[in-house]
Amino acid sequence: MDAIYSPISDWSFEDRPREKLMLKGKEALSNAELIAILIGSGSRNESAVDLSKRILLSAKNLNALGKMSILQFTKFKGVGEAKAITIMAALELGRRRRSEDALKLGKVTSSKIVFEMMQPIIGELSHEEFWVLFLNNSNNVISKSQLSKGGITGTIVDVRLVFKLALESGATSLILCHNHPSGNLMPSDADKQITKKLKVAGDSLDVKILDHLIITETKYYSFVDEGIF
Repeated sequence: MDAIYSPISDWSFEDRPREKLMLKGKEALSNAELIAILIGSGSRNESAVDLSKRILLSAKNLNALGKMSILQFTKFKGVGEAKAITIMAALELGRRRRSEDALKLGKVTSSKIVFEMMQPIIGELSHEEFWVLFLNNSNNVISKSQLSKGGITGTIVDVRLVFKLALESGATSLILCHNHPSGNLMPSDADKQITKKLKVAGDSLDVKILDHLIITETKYYSFVDEGIF
């Protein structure tokens, strides 16, 4: 038997998403309720909360939701371009907030720390980016820099630029990072070759390459941890 549709305006005051947020705080709301606030209204036969639940069920998680296009959102009855853009803008702000937190500099003591720094920045991208972390003698990160931005399957790295930046910043060591949008963690021959090339160049300049991480949405591959260095 089909559930009886009840518009949010008929709900008790404390159960309506906006009012619930004001009374209990944003943490009290479910993901569907937060999205319902963004889209404002549902359709003639579905509340904004039920519509949001349906969208989330289709996407499976917030990371996947953040990668959806306007066209994918507007396939849901009750979601037009304006609502789709509102959801996408909110999710992008959340991603940028995580990226800003990740950009805070700190001390590197393990590959996991590097992953936690870089995953919010490159882990969910649909294209490949190559970044370098510049460290001092105490393994504190002096700065981070995007060296190149490529397509789905690769990117090109300028070895001279890497060490120009290293010398300008006074770095004594580097950590290489790039993402694999495919989700495949295994390094390609090109990944191994550029790592070797940078390591040889670094040895001649007394700037050590500490590690190279391949980063995906949820996992990472460390050249050092896997014994490649």
